Amino acid sequence: MKRTTLFVEESVDHEFHVLAHRKGVPVSALMRESLARYISEQKRGQTFALRFLGQGRSGRKDVAERHEELLWRGQGPNAPQRRQRGRG
Repeated sequence: MKRTTLFVEESVDHEFHVLAHRKGVPVSALMRESLARYISEQKRGQTFALRFLGQGRSGRKDVAERHEELLWRGQGPNAPQRRQRGRG
């Protein structure tokens, strides 16, 4: 292996440390894995067009089950109607 130096934003450095701690691996190993994955994906021509998926929390527990209803609610005359549910 060759030693190198990277300059990263403090927030990126913080996230790398948090994730490395969570995974129980050294930060350097996580960086090597991340760089290798990035290079591999670039070689295959993959894009990160959908990287926004799963980025937020809606506060709802039924999104997966009701995704069609939630997505299309109010979109035309045949749109599924919203079901009334109690909080649970």
